[in-house]
Amino acid sequence: MTIKVFGHTSPDTDSTGSPIIWAWYLSEVRGTPAVPVLLGEPNTEAAFVIEKWGFDKPEIISKLAAGDKVVIVDTNNPSELPDSIHDADIIQIIDHHKLSGGLETKAPIDITIKPLACTATIMHNLMGDNASKMPDNIKGAMLSCILSDTLEFRSPTTTDQDRDLAVSLAAELNIDLSTYAAEMFEAKSDISAFSDAELIRMDSKEYETGGTKFRVSVLETTAPKIVLDRKSSLMESFQLVATEDGVDEVLLFVVDILNEEATLFVPNGRVKGVAEKSFGVTVEGDTVVLPGVMSRKKQIIPNLKV
Repeated sequence: MTIKVFGHTSPDTDSTGSPIIWAWYLSEVRGTPAVPVLLGEPNTEAAFVIEKWGFDKPEIISKLAAGDKVVIVDTNNPSELPDSIHDADIIQIIDHHKLSGGLETKAPIDITIKPLACTATIMHNLMGDNASKMPDNIKGAMLSCILSDTLEFRSPTTTDQDRDLAVSLAAELNIDLSTYAAEMFEAKSDISAFSDAELIRMDSKEYETGGTKFRVSVLETTAPKIVLDRKSSLMESFQLVATEDGVDEVLLFVVDILNEEATLFVPNGRVKGVAEKSFGVTVEGDTVVLPGVMSRKKQIIPNLKV
């Protein structure tokens, strides 16, 4: 049976590229047939990477059949996976997020969770000497994942392993790392085709603290003004998204990649309180700038207080 390899819903570059990388490794190196699939449309940066490196866009699926053999990458959170995930036969998890709990497997499995910035870096480690067999397009996917998840090494999640591997891959591919990263971020910043609700859900995770359920959304961009100019309509959509998704509040952080700061939209008193308690700021108006805040995983979610 062919193994399905996939990441989380609302696929970003790491959750698009890592399934492609690992499916290649399983099929071509391990001799175990595998295909990458996606749990939604890839974001604009991920779509750019697919085209840049000549991949076919993986099939988009919404459910799994009983007995499907699957490898989960870039998440271990059941809320970011199909409702039918427990019907599948999970054989491996490769991730760099905190352990969420809730997944049940049919047998002991291979789990690797490492505190690195990028799932693709973990995959390179797991490949060992076989990493030298990667063709250029797989190297390109791996480089793209690292640059995306580290925001070209600006994110505090960046480790020496991530940076060193990216520099090495760029040299092997004869690519100027900063030029390529700029191309990726430009693609990520093109949000013109998306509705407000789509933007809110594009890169978001559900998180509960103090009895309050949040949808924590992040938009990473080199052109924050494009997003901020849509502030009024975006905030009008918060309640609709919250109601449809069964959460209490939407927190939208616009991450300015170049200036290394985030702007949080503050639509009401509850979010104002969250901002002040979580980040030690005084909120005046309907936005607040958070200098140095770049990472949801390391700087936003761990600090949220109600």
